[in-house]
Amino acid sequence: MTGFPAYRGRLRLLSGLGLLSITLLAGCARPAGGSSTAAKDYWLYVGTNVGNEQDNTIFLYRVDATTGAFTRVSAQHGGASPTYLTLSANHHFLYAVSETQTYRGAPGGGVSAFAVAPRTGDLKLLNQQPSNGASPCYISLDHTGRMALVANYVGGNVSALPIAPDGQLGAPTTDQHTGSGPHKNQTASHAHCLLPDPANKFAFAVNLGTDRVYAYRLDPAKAQLTREAAPAFVAKPGAGPRHLVFHPDGKHAYLINELNSTVTALAYNATAGRFRELQTLSALPAGYTGENSCADIHVSRNGLFLYASNRGHNSIAVFAIDTSNGTLVPIQDVDTQGKTPRNFTLDPSGRLLLVANQNSNNVVSYRVDPQSGLLTPTGQSTEVPSPMFLQTTEDFGR
Repeated sequence: MTGFPAYRGRLRLLSGLGLLSITLLAGCARPAGGSSTAAKDYWLYVGTNVGNEQDNTIFLYRVDATTGAFTRVSAQHGGASPTYLTLSANHHFLYAVSETQTYRGAPGGGVSAFAVAPRTGDLKLLNQQPSNGASPCYISLDHTGRMALVANYVGGNVSALPIAPDGQLGAPTTDQHTGSGPHKNQTASHAHCLLPDPANKFAFAVNLGTDRVYAYRLDPAKAQLTREAAPAFVAKPGAGPRHLVFHPDGKHAYLINELNSTVTALAYNATAGRFRELQTLSALPAGYTGENSCADIHVSRNGLFLYASNRGHNSIAVFAIDTSNGTLVPIQDVDTQGKTPRNFTLDPSGRLLLVANQNSNNVVSYRVDPQSGLLTPTGQSTEVPSPMFLQTTEDFGR
């Protein structure tokens, strides 16, 4: 067990002799969410799938970091279907995709830039640009904050948009992916994620339709992406890779596969921008035979645990990470108290995990035990129309 954190709960360890179940008790586990410093409340933006441009589509909440309770602060015009959001590192700007198939009368989606008001978190629209592809479903920023990276799901392509010092977005440049896969949902390219690596040398595009992760050289000064000749990783046929997350050590990453409901642990070669498969595990508990598709994936801030969401089974799967080699052991499955957990996030302290249940219109919170990684419902939730994405930040008291 070298390299695994101490934790409480039932483990399922895969050995050469088969599946071995054991129970371990943490010798000195602190109470869930325990810390020597007082917990700070924080802000939560919720992106939604509300389709009308004039509706209030981005919601702002204050979250009690001790109890996990939600208090709505405001509801603001965020454009049509702002399903995925991201904040600039200094929290001065927020960027949102409009996950639409028609934008300003032309085919495709859009990207909006907002200024964030100090102390209140109110949003002021700066400008908008087309995403150059239908149904943009993911946005991230490179680590310099000079370019926005967008994945267009129905368009099957990825776009890079320059960001001016005043936060406004420039016109996009786009790279089209082609190909398909054996699953019924893989008749065409479907880009689902685009994010930079820890060194800001490469950006990686995860394509559900082609079962591939594509590598791009990043040039923030020119806001350009240059695709490498060979894919960075090729998933199993029909896996449908959806999202990628890096481990804090920069040497490992984890890929969640939507269509076959698995999680793949990867070794990352930061020099070459390539991944090597270490292990692939089901995100579902043994014996489950119902419909399911995986959605989101996150690593705990201490690098000891991995969390993945299941839509259909409607659960968060929890894994312990062996920090010596990056491999995983499943330790818990937690009901999300709603339907279709499209997205979830860890709060800035890592004490709480928040889940957006798209089809039951609610956001719920869980306490995170920092020693065991296990989740416990707080009993707190809030109603939000079609919640799709959760973006937390500590405060706006700049």
